[in-house]
Amino acid sequence: MASSNNHILLFLFFSFLSLLQINSCMAQNVKGGYWFPNSGITASNINSTLFTHLFCAFADLDASTNQVVISSTNAQTFAAFTSDVQQKNPSVETLLSIGGGSSNATAFAAMASQSSSRKSFIDSSIALARSNGFHGLDLDWEYPDTDEKMTSLGLLLQEWRTMAAAEAASSGKDALLLSAAVYYSPHYWSHADYPVTAMAASLDWINAMSYDFFGPGWSSTTGPLAALYDPGNGISGDIGVRAWIQAGMPAEQIVLGFPFYGHAFVLSNANDHSYFAPFTGPAISSDGTIVYNNIKKYISQNSATTVYNSTVVSAYCYSGTTWISYDDTQTISTKVVYAGEKGLKGYFAWHVAGDDDWVLSQTGEFTRFVLYTICKV
Repeated sequence: MASSNNHILLFLFFSFLSLLQINSCMAQNVKGGYWFPNSGITASNINSTLFTHLFCAFADLDASTNQVVISSTNAQTFAAFTSDVQQKNPSVETLLSIGGGSSNATAFAAMASQSSSRKSFIDSSIALARSNGFHGLDLDWEYPDTDEKMTSLGLLLQEWRTMAAAEAASSGKDALLLSAAVYYSPHYWSHADYPVTAMAASLDWINAMSYDFFGPGWSSTTGPLAALYDPGNGISGDIGVRAWIQAGMPAEQIVLGFPFYGHAFVLSNANDHSYFAPFTGPAISSDGTIVYNNIKKYISQNSATTVYNSTVVSAYCYSGTTWISYDDTQTISTKVVYAGEKGLKGYFAWHVAGDDDWVLSQTGEFTRFVLYTICKV
């Protein structure tokens, strides 16, 4: 890691010259990561020293009762999650994440549409977090796609905050942290807008999922998985962050998402291997998803060519007709600097098991440490 840190330090020396022009420098205080049981590592094997917050994914919504539940398969693992990750880092805080990309969005919409069902959801989520030793709760509803559903989301979050505060007051405990994983922009693709005012007042922060911008299952060409800056199609992490802030979300309540995985495409023409190249389908896996540690193995085993695009802040590699877009140490360090420049609350990764011997997480922590040190000077 020493040589990698030296490389990052040289990069930061020049990058931070711009920070000297900032009148105030806000230290980031969320270094988050998501974990789920079948991710490839156990909770006790997470290097929790590299994180301030870890999200245990996912609790489910029972559509018949509108209660948050943990499957019997995960019950023991989730109950031990906090104690497991605190073995290496006693100060790390844990959140139980509810929902996820594979959850039933219709069930979430139905639950959020009525006050009685919202109460069932909220009461059960708080009870479940307390009984399993979590410090907070994270809502991952993907996605409310109409104005009516967005209004219901706003009511749900307001009531969640009110009831969490009341529970803390009655129990004498610290209030549970409340966060939500959200679309990269406050303007969902269906033209429904998030209830930003209610979110800012009710949540400790949002996790902006600033990735999945291109994928073989929904894109017409290859492209950067998680570009920080606009590659030409009007979609990027920076565009999303600026839109959230313009819509009224304070920068200090925005946490920027990083992918610890990539998307692999089969190129139509091996000689056309840049961004926006035509492709015929996913490569490597059925949907093209490949975690970072396997990307590194692929690069080594296939002598793949690697490219870092500093203009959009994204990486890709290719060998023959296989083309993979992903984040690497250079993109992560640049994005952490960006988060500091913008005064964001921090960053999070989906998902921690995708890391390669913790090099991405170490890069984020090292960059954040240098940023914090310079802010203090």
